[in-house]
Amino acid sequence: MSRGPEGKPIRKLRCAVYTRKSTEEGLDKEFNSLHAQREACEAYIASQRSEGWALVRDPYDDGGFSGGTLERPALQQLLADIEEGLVDVVVVYKIDRLSRSLMDFSKLVEVFDRAGVTFVSVTQSFNTTTSMGRLTLNILLSFAQFEREVIAERVRDKIRASRQKGIWMGGSVPLGYMVKDRKLVVQEPEATTVRSIFERFVRVGSATVLARELRDEGVHTARGKLVDKGYLYHLLNNRTYLGLAVHKGTAYPGEHEAIIGQDLWDKVHAILAENARTRSAHTRAQTPALLKGLLFGPSGAAMSPTHTRKGNRLYRYYVSQDVLQRGRDACPIGRVPAAEIEAVVIDQLRGVFRQPEIVVGTWRAARAEEDDVTEDQAREALLQLDPLWDELFPAEQARIAQLLVDRVDVRTHGVEVRLRPNGLAGLVREAGSSRRAAA
Repeated sequence: MSRGPEGKPIRKLRCAVYTRKSTEEGLDKEFNSLHAQREACEAYIASQRSEGWALVRDPYDDGGFSGGTLERPALQQLLADIEEGLVDVVVVYKIDRLSRSLMDFSKLVEVFDRAGVTFVSVTQSFNTTTSMGRLTLNILLSFAQFEREVIAERVRDKIRASRQKGIWMGGSVPLGYMVKDRKLVVQEPEATTVRSIFERFVRVGSATVLARELRDEGVHTARGKLVDKGYLYHLLNNRTYLGLAVHKGTAYPGEHEAIIGQDLWDKVHAILAENARTRSAHTRAQTPALLKGLLFGPSGAAMSPTHTRKGNRLYRYYVSQDVLQRGRDACPIGRVPAAEIEAVVIDQLRGVFRQPEIVVGTWRAARAEEDDVTEDQAREALLQLDPLWDELFPAEQARIAQLLVDRVDVRTHGVEVRLRPNGLAGLVREAGSSRRAAA
């Protein structure tokens, strides 16, 4: 330990320099903004050598990261080193290099205080250990946050104004275009592919069928992936192909050339609208209630599925037979929202699939019917059902619920789900039969 002029020992303070730049522009230069910040901070640390300050050589540089978030790799490493007790002083060029958010900065100050770390800005002199220093810090941070919000507002205004003039403002380049001199330019033969997709959809009338055909033909997206149904819907709804620039849902005439004519666009979207209505009506007509015949109220009366409509929205319920026959006051729980009670039952079922004791019991029950069922097969059948549940058709979900659930009782204090003893075993036997048929 070194000593001061009066012979008193001076505690060594390990100083970490943190630098940040919001954009990556200029970072490839031999001497950039991060270097300038670091040089100023190191000079300040050197001027405090008589106070025991010593530079920590580990670099903490975040190039291309916004000050509006704490999710920055160098900052996270700095915080980890502080928690490990490797840093005594954090030195920055300006406080907004550390953060532009008052809330985020308060979190950082808590970390500093807990670890006994001092914070220093070489261009703004204050001491965070005093109340006046904290007041000064809060004032400076308020202005830094205000500046960030003003800059963000200006950027949003610029983007909106540019979009209104039809100017391309970056982002994912749609299939059929390329960017040249910051403008969208039609690129053949991709544009021909886009026109063909629109024309084929009018003839086929099904996104599922067309997506399968395009995949079989090896048609790729602009990023080189095979076209799927989701990408196809996105392409068919992209108004950029009409020569429009879209901002916040509002379309403006664009600077770029259209690939699709309005007549072809209207034909495609008439089919999409009709398909949506047909699918909705078919789903409502064909989807069975998951808990039909399984749900009972507090009095033991069955609860039957029903629905009501408000505008274009459909609301599903289960209603007690007591209420239907004797009025609203006949049951303390007259009706329950279908989605909520079904979600409760599904969650309990999915939890059952993962329990080891359930796996063993299911295997033993299945083996009693088919002695060639192994424990691994039982485990696989149950574990596969959990992640695949959301992918099953509603009718299949209802069939499995009827197979597994014996009864669901809705109480005033909760829900009780009673499973069928051999339901899971039957499910495993079905899975085994499917495997043998596939083989």
